[in-house]
Amino acid sequence: MTNPIYPGITLSNHYRIVRELGHGGFGRTYLAEDAHRFNEPCVLKEFAPQVQGSYALQKSEELFEREAGVLYKLKHNQIPNFRELFRVNISDRGYLFLVQDYVPGQTYRFLLDARKRQGLHFIEAEINQLLIQLLPVLEYTHSLGVIHRDISPDNLILRSSDGMPVLIDFGGVKQVAATAESLFVETNSTPAPATRIGKLGYAPVEQMQMGIVYPHSDLYALAATVLVLLTGKEPHQLIDSHTLNWNWRSQCSVSPNLALVLDKMLAHGPSDRFSSAREVLLALSGNPRLVPHQQPSFPASTPDFPATQPPPELQPMTVPAPKLPGIPVSMANIRSQEKLPAWKMVLLVVAVLSSMGGVGWFAGNFLLNLQSQVQKTPQVAGPKQQQEDALRDRFQRLEIDDRFYNGYISLVDETFYAKYPELGGRLLKEGDSDREWRERWQKIGDELLDKLEKISSNARKKLGNYDTTDINRWKTEVNKINLSSRALYDLADAKFFYLFPTQPRDRNIIGLAIGQIWQAITAEALEALQAGATIESVEFENRASSKTLKGNLKPGEGKAYIARLAQNQTLGVNLQAPGKSTLLSIYTPGRTKAARALLQDAEGLSWSGFLDDSGYYEFVVVSQSSEPISYELNLVAK
Repeated sequence: MTNPIYPGITLSNHYRIVRELGHGGFGRTYLAEDAHRFNEPCVLKEFAPQVQGSYALQKSEELFEREAGVLYKLKHNQIPNFRELFRVNISDRGYLFLVQDYVPGQTYRFLLDARKRQGLHFIEAEINQLLIQLLPVLEYTHSLGVIHRDISPDNLILRSSDGMPVLIDFGGVKQVAATAESLFVETNSTPAPATRIGKLGYAPVEQMQMGIVYPHSDLYALAATVLVLLTGKEPHQLIDSHTLNWNWRSQCSVSPNLALVLDKMLAHGPSDRFSSAREVLLALSGNPRLVPHQQPSFPASTPDFPATQPPPELQPMTVPAPKLPGIPVSMANIRSQEKLPAWKMVLLVVAVLSSMGGVGWFAGNFLLNLQSQVQKTPQVAGPKQQQEDALRDRFQRLEIDDRFYNGYISLVDETFYAKYPELGGRLLKEGDSDREWRERWQKIGDELLDKLEKISSNARKKLGNYDTTDINRWKTEVNKINLSSRALYDLADAKFFYLFPTQPRDRNIIGLAIGQIWQAITAEALEALQAGATIESVEFENRASSKTLKGNLKPGEGKAYIARLAQNQTLGVNLQAPGKSTLLSIYTPGRTKAARALLQDAEGLSWSGFLDDSGYYEFVVVSQSSEPISYELNLVAK
């Protein structure tokens, strides 16, 4: 069914939808403008658990309202403010939304990825600062009995205005939706098991397996996040799959005290961890008063609605935060900003997504132009606005689905900050001071669209909608023409890495915006194979004969050959081409033995050997040259 909530629609005469930021199993998230606050940007979270029947929906909404009421009580300048709940009916269907503040900044996932492209990670001083600035936030939420449940680099934003970490996307609402589905969705008349909220590797085992959470569950996830930032590796790469112990010390070097603190936060047994954020702060400071860990006095929790009990009242703790290179840090009083009139607050808004990923300075500058509405002064669009409008118009002229627009902006941001690391990931400012940087960002945006224009129209239109089911379908389709998926991927990689030469070849990009582009290129490569444009069948006149195959390749192009050969034959392969201009792969058929690569992406252009299988052998030649080339492939079978 077509989603009736689209950019431009106004909900409840209050919130005008700007764009969808993301969607998951429990609803969608939108960027909107609040008409009652001078078009100030905000985030709408739709609550839409997959339940059936009016009774189930009513009970789900009651649970949601209860959890939202808890989140509404959180008043901390490092937590997005939860504004209100509202209902709206569209096309005879009721929708329930939670409204929260929009946070300008970059997620720590974005910052880490930008550093990894430069061969860098976070350093210990930055980690100490992060812990010192974030632990008091957890101390505050835990004192109110609120457990985050889902701390990770994706759910931490480095706020652009003051360089403070902001904790976003609390897991309570998602837990309500998961619980509602487990209670009300019937599967053969048996309630489905409740989905556990938390990311695998970041959440402790008792949370993932039983849904039980304590304050030290958040501390575990925070320590896991810290190790990901320090090492650049994900938890599954650092956890021993047999013992479930963290083996991280060989991946980075930190002071003995920080190492001991992290180990204790990540202890496998809950009773061996710190029980509170205050204990972690004391341990980081090397306070000799820190006593051995005591079992927390929280009551047992149920998997459906973990119960927590606030710890004893704690006095605020002030710890100076060091100013670090590359991350703008200001300890200015945030409360003074909250006293600004709403129209002035609009001036502080810059682009970034609060809970589902970043949208970059482009969207921020668009929102900043809304101040003209506040001033109620007619204004002719300036050169900057005209550039931004032209960029969006070109995106639409290429007939790319709007679902990919956020991914497109993220890719422009990613490329821009990787090219100019001296910016340290900071957001670009309005005015003359960053005019040159904005123009450079604009140029990168145009260059990315130039690359997308080189993809066929059919494949390009589906950007933003590819998923793993497409990959499985392509495997079946390419097998029908006696070719393996490996050969298909070789042809797709040739064009992908020609267009994006800085992309790491060993990176798992499925599910990312850049992965959408790779899938579009793969879809295009399959179309070309099915049309016979990039595949040729080689027929030998007799058992002992040779073939000479000639061809021309433009940059990013490739061609596949298939030849039916018999077991016990001897095969010789020689490729004549300009030096280092091509890659050659040879794959076995896998009829009687497991298919394997005799050569794969080899710059060496000769191979000979004994064939131990019968069937279609595959020979894939791809160009890695920036100029058109000619080649000659010689096959000798005996």
